[in-house]
Amino acid sequence: MTTTPFIRPYEDSDRAALADICVKTALDGQDSSAVHPDLELMPTIFAYPYVELEPDFAFVLDDGHGAAVGYVLGAADTATFAARFRGEWIPRVSARYPAPTREARTPSEEMIGLLHDPERMVRDELAAFPAHLHIDLLPPWQGQGYGRALMDTLLDALHQKGVPAVHLCMVRANTPARAFYDRLGFEQLDVPDPGPVWYLGRPTHVIMQ
Repeated sequence: MTTTPFIRPYEDSDRAALADICVKTALDGQDSSAVHPDLELMPTIFAYPYVELEPDFAFVLDDGHGAAVGYVLGAADTATFAARFRGEWIPRVSARYPAPTREARTPSEEMIGLLHDPERMVRDELAAFPAHLHIDLLPPWQGQGYGRALMDTLLDALHQKGVPAVHLCMVRANTPARAFYDRLGFEQLDVPDPGPVWYLGRPTHVIMQ
């Protein structure tokens, strides 16, 4: 019997799959395990805190047999999320990832620096786009419309909660991702000195195209 893939809310049993998806897409959309050999590091920064602190905005693509093969994770209010990240999440993980005491010498040390700087997520230029998101799909599941479906699910959930707009931050080197976001109606936001990233945003309501 063939079972169709579908989108559903994240469940605790998806945690290992969530981590695997994060690791396999965290390096400009590619596998990050060679650069960050601690396979818990990237999920600790970019995945776990969202399902722990914002479970209402965590959705996965189920392959039809119970396995998560993609996800979209959101925070309804970035400033509030950053404050909770500081007060609730960092204390839970700082024993494994202590705050840096020197300049970063490796890519992983740079990431640990980001972990301990959640305030970096809050920028005045993004105030009109209070929510933010992360979306990732395992490569075999990309390019089939599942990314759009995941995004639509999150946008609808945010819209139903009265959140007017959402933003994301993406590495410029990930050109396929930029094309995907452009197709979904995201527009580049004017953020001074963004470094090697773009900030993109859009309203949460349906955009007629």
